[in-house]
Amino acid sequence: MLSVQLSGETKLLPVVGDPIEQVLSPTALTALLAQRGKNVLVVPFHVPASEFRKSIGACEGVRNVPGVLVTIPHKRAALGLCADVTERARFAGSVNVMRKEARGWFGDNTDGCGYMDGIARLGFTVEGKSALLVGCGGAGSAIAFEILRRGAARLALHDVDAGRRDALIERLSAAFPGRVYEGSEDPTGYDFVANATPMGMDPADPLPVVVENLTASQFVACAVTKPAVPPLIAAARQRGCATMTGAGMFQAQAEILIDFLLAQGSANA
Repeated sequence: MLSVQLSGETKLLPVVGDPIEQVLSPTALTALLAQRGKNVLVVPFHVPASEFRKSIGACEGVRNVPGVLVTIPHKRAALGLCADVTERARFAGSVNVMRKEARGWFGDNTDGCGYMDGIARLGFTVEGKSALLVGCGGAGSAIAFEILRRGAARLALHDVDAGRRDALIERLSAAFPGRVYEGSEDPTGYDFVANATPMGMDPADPLPVVVENLTASQFVACAVTKPAVPPLIAAARQRGCATMTGAGMFQAQAEILIDFLLAQGSANA
């Protein structure tokens, strides 16, 4: 239940994406901000790619917009609009949250730590284990970095865009030599199987991996938040796998997002 008292002092925090119906941010983050005594309303903004730059430009001139949350497909584009970003956002090549500072937008990417913190809350760790990650876009790049940072012995990457996959393998290999490889849709033999694509939002989407090859010993995670139980997770549960849905990822990173937005320099949100 929202406890914001709408008034002339209320600040707005847009969530910008296309599509936008799947986001969990508005209610949950508005409530978290209210718990911290902040009169901030988180609002979904449905913005197509062709209008993204213009929309962020408009937010720059709105005094009561202290920041912006960014979701698909705008995370890579958001990086180019920031005056500065965190190290993890720079490595991922994408941004999912921006706050206003005197120098301009300051961006971060919390997808990787949110994804892996969510899994850790469920009792699974990637340290010393093998992982398959499907999706090498903005979120996938951040998640891949975090999987390796947390000690995975081996990470295989798969993406329908081979060029994007190979570029990420090259960057990760420079930071984590000998631990990153080309993967496929086949999850056989991996301890951890992760989907970082939007596949599953549309009922007509194909499954990101060959689910018939999943076994009960594997942990399967998915970034999709709508439907609440994505097809990949439903199939994994049928095979006895431990799982995490997109809601688990969001819940784990919600506090991280709030901390970033309320840090010094965020226009006193």
